[in-house]
Amino acid sequence: MAAQKATMLDANFDVEDVLSKIRLPDKIRMLTGLGWWHTEPVLNVGIPSMRMSDGPNGVRGTRFFNGVPSSCFPSSTGLGSSFDDELAFQVGKALADECRAKGCHILLGPTTNTQRSPLGGRGFESYSEDPHLNGTIAAAYINGLQSEGVAATIKHFVANDQEFERFSVNSVVSERALREIYLKPFQIAIKDANPWALMTAYNRLNGIHCSENVKLLQDILRKEWRYEGLIMSDWTGVYSTAESIKAGLDLEMPGPAYMRGKAVERALVGQKLFPSDIDDRVRKILELLKRAYASGIPFDGPEEGVDTPQLRALLRKAAADAIVLLKNDNDVLPISGPKKIAVIGPNAKPAFTSGGGSARLLSSYTVSPLEGITAAAKEEGATVEYTIGATSHVLLPLLDGLIKQTNGEHGALIEFWNESPSASFLSTQADLQETLPKCAWSTPTLGSLCFLADGVDDTKVNEVCWIRYSTTFVPDESGDWEFGLNIAGNGNFFFNGKMIVDLSTNPEQGESFFGLGTIDVHATVKGLEAGKTYPLEIRLSNAEFIGRGAPFTCRGGVRAGGIKYVEEEEGIRNAVKLAKESDVAILVIGLNHDWESEGFDRKDMKLPGLMNRLMSEVLEANPDTIVVHQSGTPTEMPWVDNAKTLLQAFYGGNELGNGLADVLFGRVNPSGKLSLTFPKRLQDSPSYPSFGEKGEEYGQVLYNEGIFVGYRGFEIKDLKPMFPFGYGLSYTTFDYSDLQVGQPTAGGSFSASCTVKNTGKRSGAEVVQIYISDVVSSLPRPAKELKGYAKVLLTPGESKMVKVDLDRHALSYYDNRQSRWVAEAGEFVVYAAASSDDLRLSTKISLLKTFTWTGL
Repeated sequence: MAAQKATMLDANFDVEDVLSKIRLPDKIRMLTGLGWWHTEPVLNVGIPSMRMSDGPNGVRGTRFFNGVPSSCFPSSTGLGSSFDDELAFQVGKALADECRAKGCHILLGPTTNTQRSPLGGRGFESYSEDPHLNGTIAAAYINGLQSEGVAATIKHFVANDQEFERFSVNSVVSERALREIYLKPFQIAIKDANPWALMTAYNRLNGIHCSENVKLLQDILRKEWRYEGLIMSDWTGVYSTAESIKAGLDLEMPGPAYMRGKAVERALVGQKLFPSDIDDRVRKILELLKRAYASGIPFDGPEEGVDTPQLRALLRKAAADAIVLLKNDNDVLPISGPKKIAVIGPNAKPAFTSGGGSARLLSSYTVSPLEGITAAAKEEGATVEYTIGATSHVLLPLLDGLIKQTNGEHGALIEFWNESPSASFLSTQADLQETLPKCAWSTPTLGSLCFLADGVDDTKVNEVCWIRYSTTFVPDESGDWEFGLNIAGNGNFFFNGKMIVDLSTNPEQGESFFGLGTIDVHATVKGLEAGKTYPLEIRLSNAEFIGRGAPFTCRGGVRAGGIKYVEEEEGIRNAVKLAKESDVAILVIGLNHDWESEGFDRKDMKLPGLMNRLMSEVLEANPDTIVVHQSGTPTEMPWVDNAKTLLQAFYGGNELGNGLADVLFGRVNPSGKLSLTFPKRLQDSPSYPSFGEKGEEYGQVLYNEGIFVGYRGFEIKDLKPMFPFGYGLSYTTFDYSDLQVGQPTAGGSFSASCTVKNTGKRSGAEVVQIYISDVVSSLPRPAKELKGYAKVLLTPGESKMVKVDLDRHALSYYDNRQSRWVAEAGEFVVYAAASSDDLRLSTKISLLKTFTWTGL
């Protein structure tokens, strides 16, 4: 964006005074963003533009293409599984440091939607199926972020729980379920952390889009909860003009305006809106701007990265603490003393740092499981051998790390022309040796995914252009290689001087590049030699693409991938052989950002490809195989009874490989507890079948399970999951004793405490979970509900008293007949537990008098 006026407002400006000085046309402009990542400035009044960036597990910055690399923290389901508020706080602080380095005032996170189904495409982005854990971890993250002056944007408000038809689907939710399950984490976070911004959801709620829902934004958020922060839309998530403004939606994102701008002027003329309505919305933007001034983060500042030893240590700790030990039957873990370690599986060699969509970013660096294990094994005097076994990708892995420019630098060169540089430029018979005229502009890039919606010099490159992506490919393994290409535009893929993929002749449309790109087309090149250099070139034009009605300026896109080809049977044979020959076998399997992403939901809970067969045959060959399952949400595991050792790794961010190795080799004692119930099969999930494409009825999805989401649903049906909520093992053992619970005050406050002792031989951390059960209630209630937790670190033989403070919400339910929260007189059982299925201690308390309330 253009440089802003040097003279701006005083940092202590008076909001009402500034509001009175802004002309009405400028106020209308301020109601919509400036491009993808900024608010509109009003320079004649001294108002600068605030900058935003996607989160929630990193700070991408303002560019999709050639952006400044960023730290990637573990996915939210992993952070939630740490049950560690202090860790979430420190992650928030670290993200604030990244925001400051990138000149970002507003981070678009955390995602705080309740996990309703294992199939949700963005399930990995939210913390938990349990509203208390979800809201409490979100609050800690927000407090960490905002303690450094960066605005958190809690999202997506509310019931944005599936991706299928996400712009139009009507989430039909009972009032009680809405209050107790879906609004509750937002309520907790607003009460405990006061996020300075909030993002509305795409979907309808009970018939009305969330971005224009008066009940949500005015009655509940503004009036009942007294929320005073800015309310923005999700990107292109505004569907009305007067209605959204009247409902309280302050900012339409992104720009240029679709539902505001001239439409607001027309609504004012027709008196559907009044200047006071516009003032109400602009006032919230100015209030957030005042916080941005206080942060000291420059406006229109440069974008830089952060890389310090302290940050790397936090990334590594977060990756390790997000891991959950699910099985360790023969005490195979931690690993000690092997001579030869086999590492097998499609999730071992690539670093799957996060799920897909807006949560994904260009990591400043990555450590894959194979790299982390290899480094740790070397220190133990062991050797590592790898084989893939079976593949799991939808799109071939990016070529990043295997491509070099002709000058020896990593990456590729992209050149742009404003007219076709030669008659045969896109031809399948193109002469790659021809001398092309000087390009209009060029830039290096590190990777083989280039979404050219930004990052291009607009002063030199026209909107319609011709592009050459050129590099050299250096395979790390000899053999046949499979390559894949999809593009936004028309073009071809040339390898070693020969055209291998034709996407210039009526290319078939696909879902890449937000639906603007082609399908992915594959080709196999035989007999490549490891370490040898092969020229690679992709030529394309967006001339025809521009006419397809893209909703934003885009000069096209390139996504090239490749992987050594291994025939399926051969791959499994190699894995079985290696597992038999090795002292220790580690099998790293799961999902990746191809399967879990914004924009679509999973079709089922199955592992992709031949993964289950690979699992079964390797476990038969080596029963002590250590299984590492990486995903953001649950999958079916038909082989689980035969696996003696199992770790759930989630998406671990930059340091996922080192964090995993720390746990495998005992440098870190795992302490994670599942933030999600893992069902044995999809049909057991409480939301089944009312979810996604197959669960919709005439554009609406019925939340038939009501309040019985996650473990609440399993327990009310007495249905055994594969692994229960809150479950996780350690390399040591813990004993619980002396549960003490105070008598609730008249206002419902009380505390619970117990003594935890480390009865094993290793230091370790235990999460004490406090569940509450209402013995007799006027309305049906879950068997028990998580209402508090605390994490305690203990050395061998050490004992500590753990105390958890609770309030009236621990005893209450929402009575939609009265439209109030009710804490009903009577007996309650308080449990101190190691998981929802492992209740160690219990006692009863009594609430002497019923009381009700509204609000936070």
